[in-house]
Amino acid sequence: MTSWKIFKGTPEKPHNDIKRLPKPPSWRTFEKQERGSTYQAREQEIELVNAALYLRRPLLVTGKPGTGKTSLAYAVAKELNLGEVLRWNITTRSTLQQGLYSYDAIGRLQDAKAANDQDNLAEIGKYIQLGSLGTALFSSKLGKIRVLLIDEMDKSDIDLPNDLLNIFEEGEFDIPELARIANADDKDDKNQLNNITVKTYDNQTAGIVKGKVKCQEFPFVILTSNGEREFPPAFLRRCLRLDLPQPSREELENIVKAHFLGNDNILREAEKLIGEFVKRGKKGDLATDQLLNAIYILTNTRNIPDSPKLESVDDEEKVKDKDTKTKLVEHLLRYLNNRD
Repeated sequence: MTSWKIFKGTPEKPHNDIKRLPKPPSWRTFEKQERGSTYQAREQEIELVNAALYLRRPLLVTGKPGTGKTSLAYAVAKELNLGEVLRWNITTRSTLQQGLYSYDAIGRLQDAKAANDQDNLAEIGKYIQLGSLGTALFSSKLGKIRVLLIDEMDKSDIDLPNDLLNIFEEGEFDIPELARIANADDKDDKNQLNNITVKTYDNQTAGIVKGKVKCQEFPFVILTSNGEREFPPAFLRRCLRLDLPQPSREELENIVKAHFLGNDNILREAEKLIGEFVKRGKKGDLATDQLLNAIYILTNTRNIPDSPKLESVDDEEKVKDKDTKTKLVEHLLRYLNNRD
């Protein structure tokens, strides 16, 4: 019987066993249109998403890693046909301008030098691209409500939440590089410098009038946080707040069914592992995708024998494989907050 192992640690003996890999897990196919399709929404989540839609307010979603914070954004976009999610991944270096737009001043200077220092103002739009937040605000001018995911806000610089306040309240911002040249030659509103075409975050075109971007319909904004910091009251006042708990055993079973749809034997085989996951989850932080990873490994390596009985050298190797797989599952279920 063929071992489940693709890589055997024998680089001196190359082989083509990579062709034996099964299809990837549903959550690792990288099909953007499928993201969020298996999300299992609770009633509280449904209510608060609808409240945020009605009130045109951002939704601040807090929960431990792996509770489905980012998946909620993709589920909303998929169900409501709102197109590709506009995503802004926050780091300690993120600034408000990065979310609004970027300006390639160096590229413009280099092109001007190449053209014998002839700077064509009308082409300045080639060097400006709206960020995910800027694109979400602009898209409403085209009659489109977009989903904006601002991920891991608790990693941000201390000033970023406050910097977002005015944007959330006013729904508009200026691009100084464009506002500065508007009406540069005359006061005619038809002056070509008043309407500059730039690229959006998703590489569409956007006509910016007099350097101002103003939304007509507030986008659906989800901000996620792992709960590692507190936010200013003024910022929280402008958001609706949703706390995502760890899923219950029943919810985990539903999640497994959704991800392994069409395979009726999966849940029965996974019951023991789900129970172990719930038990371990009471002692430390675990993410749902760790459970899914472990189930996938178990259900895609069925050629490993269950019996430890040894009858030959080959059988000894099979049992060794089984022990390795068991240890691998244990590694997949390691706590996120320590080194167990």
